[in-house]
Amino acid sequence: MIQTIEIALVPQEANDRSCQLRKILEVMGVERIDDFRIVKRSIDARQKPIVMRMKVEVAIGEESPSSWNELPIPQYAPISSKKKVIIVGAGPSGMFAALKLIEGGIRPILLERGKDVRARRRDLKAIQEGTVNPDSNYCFGEGGAGTYSDGKLYTRSSKRGDISAILKTFVAHGASPDILIDAHPHIGSNKLPEVVTAMRESILKAGGEVYFEHRVTDFILKDGEMKGVIAQGKEFLGDAVILATGHSARDIFELLQKKEILIEAKPFAVGVRIEHPQPLIDRIQYRQKTDTRDPYLPAASYSLVTNIQNRGVFSFCMCPGGFIVPSATAPDEVVVNGMSLSRRDSPFANSGMVVSVELEDLQVKKFGVLAGMMFQKEMEVVAAEEGQGKQKAPAQRLMDFLKNKNSTTLPSSSYHPGLTTAALHECLPPMISKRLQEGLKHFGKTMKGYLSEESVLIGVETRTSSPVRIPRDLTTLQHKTIKGLYPSGEGAGYAGGIVSAAMDGVRVAEKIIARL
Repeated sequence: MIQTIEIALVPQEANDRSCQLRKILEVMGVERIDDFRIVKRSIDARQKPIVMRMKVEVAIGEESPSSWNELPIPQYAPISSKKKVIIVGAGPSGMFAALKLIEGGIRPILLERGKDVRARRRDLKAIQEGTVNPDSNYCFGEGGAGTYSDGKLYTRSSKRGDISAILKTFVAHGASPDILIDAHPHIGSNKLPEVVTAMRESILKAGGEVYFEHRVTDFILKDGEMKGVIAQGKEFLGDAVILATGHSARDIFELLQKKEILIEAKPFAVGVRIEHPQPLIDRIQYRQKTDTRDPYLPAASYSLVTNIQNRGVFSFCMCPGGFIVPSATAPDEVVVNGMSLSRRDSPFANSGMVVSVELEDLQVKKFGVLAGMMFQKEMEVVAAEEGQGKQKAPAQRLMDFLKNKNSTTLPSSSYHPGLTTAALHECLPPMISKRLQEGLKHFGKTMKGYLSEESVLIGVETRTSSPVRIPRDLTTLQHKTIKGLYPSGEGAGYAGGIVSAAMDGVRVAEKIIARL
């Protein structure tokens, strides 16, 4: 018999199997069991002592299922069909679509404007020194934007697909099995490149094709059907085209508009990155009296949300023990994002702190469907001007921002290109800065100590999601007006992170397999 129970252990005992067994016997009121496994775990810091809550499957009176001890092994048979699908973008949506197509016997042709995940590192180092490669950066390149900006795998989009299947695919390609049971799974930007490389090798071994530094410059259309694309001056033809370019592919949005392919403006969010010393967040969240965190507890995180003047104000992509990184895709702009390594041992905690932007804020009727993109770009250019070059970012102490006061000094920061003192309360659009101020004051009441002289706001965080949606049929997932075109993932407006983008890529691939 297999029974499912819940147990709670203090952090020091939570990873000790003998302690786990003792607690299971106590909770079940039995003297022995045959085996057990942890299927879910999360930290509960709501009361003292802090505990790790675990859902456990227990085998009594029978051997445990063999599946308990089996790790996923990637098995992709060589492609048998002559059918092929062009995939534009090697982020999670594109790569998972490619693997699913291989399962269906269809050959994926994967085109990525950036470099492979390892070569991409040189361009990331260059942008830290102030030089931006428009095709290879934190947003573009193999693995997509999430590869070098944290690798968080948490999503609430369970209705969109099988989350466990996505996580098992990551594990099959080298990710830690811990992601299968953690409530907020995380791979880390130091580990994810190895996983991405292994996924590419699976695609190639099965007979798929992958081309780097191949930016799509045109679509091949005939009689209202997408036949292929042009990249690096070459034609790539296929039986379908998946457009999985990510939320920052502005040239693709412009190309769609130029080709009169239907696109729509959609809401998004913009704001800043807020950075605190990690020990401060630990003290608040774990209710510690000192800066020394329990060595058995991870760096503390938080999630904040409120509504100010009918607009959401919320934390986004919180990175405990992380770093703030430059995520611009053009030399004349400054964009910031957050990342963390698997250990999450940086002395800083950072999070996006953003305000939702609705269509009525953008004057779409006046500026068209790319009004949101223009709004983002304008903020990024202002940030670059205020930062005064070399990817330096404008920054202001949190308490000064709340008082509409210029900062004379800035605290130390994880942002490598450096900070320049700026009046963010004036640089940001008023509808953003005013709501941010009110939202932060609210968060200061719910998280005592959050409003600190040690914290700093760094601008600007504008790439939270795509400002454009590429509309598709709800049943076939093809573009509403162009046959053979399948918009997918974040750039198409149908996902908001690594896992949701991966699930969307799988859904699209399944529809293509059924059609072909």
